[in-house]
Amino acid sequence: MWTILTRPGQSSPHELISFGVAIGKSKSPSTTKIGNANGPRITTEEEVNKQILQHEKSGAGILCQVKTRHGAQASVLTLTKDVVGVVAVLGKVEDDNLSRLFSEYLGVETMLAIVCKTYEGVKALEMYDMEGCINKSVGLHGLGATIGKPLDGRFLVICLESLRPYAGKYVVDDSQRKLDILHPRLPNGECPAGFIGFAVNMINIDNSNLFCVTPSGYGLRETLFYNLFSRLQVYKTRAEMIQALPCISDGALSLDGGMVKSCGVFSLGNREDINVRFPRPERSVGLDAHIEIERQMEDVQSKKEKLLEELKEEKKMLEMAKYNFNKKKSDFLKFLTLSSSSSYAAQVQTAPYAPR
Repeated sequence: MWTILTRPGQSSPHELISFGVAIGKSKSPSTTKIGNANGPRITTEEEVNKQILQHEKSGAGILCQVKTRHGAQASVLTLTKDVVGVVAVLGKVEDDNLSRLFSEYLGVETMLAIVCKTYEGVKALEMYDMEGCINKSVGLHGLGATIGKPLDGRFLVICLESLRPYAGKYVVDDSQRKLDILHPRLPNGECPAGFIGFAVNMINIDNSNLFCVTPSGYGLRETLFYNLFSRLQVYKTRAEMIQALPCISDGALSLDGGMVKSCGVFSLGNREDINVRFPRPERSVGLDAHIEIERQMEDVQSKKEKLLEELKEEKKMLEMAKYNFNKKKSDFLKFLTLSSSSSYAAQVQTAPYAPR
């Protein structure tokens, strides 16, 4: 049986099929948490793989075990050659707190989703007999049985070619090909206080997955992560996030744990520590200093743009003042010309005046 899953806010059949496919039997929510909630922070891809391996009878766990045992050979298997990877290891996040927030927002099931390039790859993972029952001897079920880890319960598979990709522009000269999404605006036209950015642009993606991952030439940011996060906004505090509700359409997070799942849907209560998180990107020596310099340059550029905007407004006001002055002067001279004080008018006309 096939169960179509949706993200909050989707309703049409076309949108329903574009998100992902859940395969297999239903699973109790109590078994979806991986690892110890009080365990160490996950910061490297190796640690993320260890957490995935703890869920050894999941689809992601079985794939991870095959990769660990067989390395490069796993990518040439008919079963796995179309698989890009597991969501949790396809993106990296600079900040541990943001990584926790993103994984909590998506949930363990989505973090462990297997990502395929095409629908042919989805079909290769699970096959059925004439009666429509799962054939446990082939596909990922058969692979799990051969390594002594039979697949247990449902697992998500996301098909990239079936997703509706981001259709807008990209940030110019950005090595990560971030999406050029307009910042939210309050009814008064101002950007809400505390707005940091969009979650989809806070994911770092390996260069190999930035371009042409799908047959249509799209990368992971505009397909996978855009469909997972859409225009999810990130704010500094919960209070600032609440103040920005009028311009939040696809959900929001705050660094202190606030969460709006979608327009009008709030996630309340204590934060859930999900230990399947995005790893932090590896850094070379001196990269931190380089990032800090880039940040300072961005601040200077932002201040420059603000000053130029203010200068532009001041120039408009000056031009308007000159126009009004010259108009009044012209009216005054006409009045003097028509009056009996023609000699006085001549004196005024010859008086020095600053050029326009």
